[in-house]
Amino acid sequence: MCGICGELRLRGGVTTTARLAAMREAIAHRGPDAAGMYLSPDQRAGFGFRRLRIIDLSPNADQPMPNEDESVQLVFNGEIYNFASLRRELVQKGHRFRSQSDSEVIVHLYEEEGEEAIARLDGMFALAIWDQRARRLVLARDRAGKKPLFYAQTPDTFLFASEIKAFFGLDDVPLEIEPRAVPQYFIHGYVPGPRTFYRNVLQLEPATILTIGPEAPLRRRVYWRLQMGRPAPGMPRPVGGRDAAAEVRRLTTEAVERRLISDVPLGAFLSGGVDSTIVVGLMSRLMASPVRTFSIGFDGDPRYDETAYAREVAARFKTDHTEFKVAPSAIDLIDTLIWHHDGPFGDASAIPTYIVSRLTRQHVTVVLNGDGGDELFAGYNRFAAAVAAEWMPAGVRRPLLTLLDSLPLATDTRHWLARGRRFVQAMNLPLYERITRWNSLFYDDLERILSPDLVQSLPALDRLEYLEAEREHLADLSVLGGLLHANFRSYLPDDLLVKADRCTMAHGLEGRSPFLDTALIEYVAGLPDSMKLRGLTTKVILRRAFRDLLPPSVARRGKMGFGVPLGTWFRTDLRDFVGDYLLDSAARYRAFLSAPYVHQLISRHRTGAVDLGLQLWSILCFELWLRALPQWKRQPAAVSV
Repeated sequence: MCGICGELRLRGGVTTTARLAAMREAIAHRGPDAAGMYLSPDQRAGFGFRRLRIIDLSPNADQPMPNEDESVQLVFNGEIYNFASLRRELVQKGHRFRSQSDSEVIVHLYEEEGEEAIARLDGMFALAIWDQRARRLVLARDRAGKKPLFYAQTPDTFLFASEIKAFFGLDDVPLEIEPRAVPQYFIHGYVPGPRTFYRNVLQLEPATILTIGPEAPLRRRVYWRLQMGRPAPGMPRPVGGRDAAAEVRRLTTEAVERRLISDVPLGAFLSGGVDSTIVVGLMSRLMASPVRTFSIGFDGDPRYDETAYAREVAARFKTDHTEFKVAPSAIDLIDTLIWHHDGPFGDASAIPTYIVSRLTRQHVTVVLNGDGGDELFAGYNRFAAAVAAEWMPAGVRRPLLTLLDSLPLATDTRHWLARGRRFVQAMNLPLYERITRWNSLFYDDLERILSPDLVQSLPALDRLEYLEAEREHLADLSVLGGLLHANFRSYLPDDLLVKADRCTMAHGLEGRSPFLDTALIEYVAGLPDSMKLRGLTTKVILRRAFRDLLPPSVARRGKMGFGVPLGTWFRTDLRDFVGDYLLDSAARYRAFLSAPYVHQLISRHRTGAVDLGLQLWSILCFELWLRALPQWKRQPAAVSV
């Protein structure tokens, strides 16, 4: 796991070691163990690299990684889980290896197959290859989008990096705010890809290859596409539930086993939910020593604390368990989180994820997690709600809304009244509008949170813009299949995996996600809806496949979610913190947002009549980013971890 960056000069001129070093050191946290650099013979192309040593700890595995005659150079961030079998194949074809690393396999495979080599890699990766003979730069990302890759292009140069901060301080790459990103952020809490908060910076989409040369135009192509809800090519449909459960168990077990390959200590995040429990249970059977497990909870608010379940699982599998607690003082991390996300990030669960990653890194270098289980097996409550709304008779809807309107407002977003009201208020909307509204920070009031000047300067606001590229792939899918597909292509790579990558890599900790294994994804995608969701029961086939492994209390649990008690904090310990920044007459957000409406939100939240903690968090992140951005542009800032 590493940090990569590079430059290709498009119109003459040269890149320099000083320029590459500045980009590289801005992302040094991603690779604290070694640094490397490459300049092409004509200095038109260059790579920078920071290494986190995981497999083959020797300098032989350092990058940039060349082929035998150094005509191909690679920088690579991630892990390739099928590298051993690919290596054997390449040795038989006469390739000589200097290391035991997975990165060297990529170099020689590219020699054999060119760009087609990318589709043969099974793992998580963002990579860059400089082909000196073809004078071509090749970039690629893994299928699910676990590893990030950003690029910026000007008339004279093309740059790429694992994180946008590598571009900070480069005078010829203006980092201007992209106004069209602002409403998207306040809908989702993140900016859906490929757009970013910066006008000149894009992210490479998952499962995509980009090529460019000094005399060749930029070209993109998708090398893998999966429609959740339909079998992948060559994948047979299961005969029945028993066979499907057996295959899910086999594929999940193999996925965990592949992710135990490491030359450094490893452990697991344990929430006490179904997914992380399965991962830890399998690890305990596959490893000779006790699994190191790590959990986090919240002081003073049991509604957001899963540590009791985690302790039960840890006891069941006899793990070496470590538990942490988060207090309101964790808000002090907000500037650091904004820096590591290269801008505002509205998912407040980044707070505990960052803290548990920091503390976990004191014990291990690799950590397995349960990410992807909800996306693959329909684990979110909103999926069940969306399907239920499709079959709910029209005659029931209005009386239900009248009933809920007569009940008091819930002061916590997790209360059943709050969830019920959200469900009923959106149930008459078309499917994708409904699911977007349920998951949005600002939906009905989007035009009110934005400043009138910003609204007038933008094209008509499209709340479903994030699905535009997927519309043809959503056609003819079932309700659940369409929801899973949209989620896999949006929320998973743009929120969940971003949070996991930035918070772990901030501390040089590698996270691995068995549920995002390619073979498992392709098999489960084609399973019937009833094997994933049955009424209000989620993850049907996964629970069946591992019912002997799951403690009864965990097997019966619904989805809790990795939330943060912001609502409580912003009314008590952090009341003044919110006011100091958002009620300030000189607040920077006023250039983009309606200050009177922001003040109204604060007032409503403080009365306790409604929980707007997530909304206020998103505005706080936006404000603090705007305050920090001028310094970021001047030079790569040093931020403590």
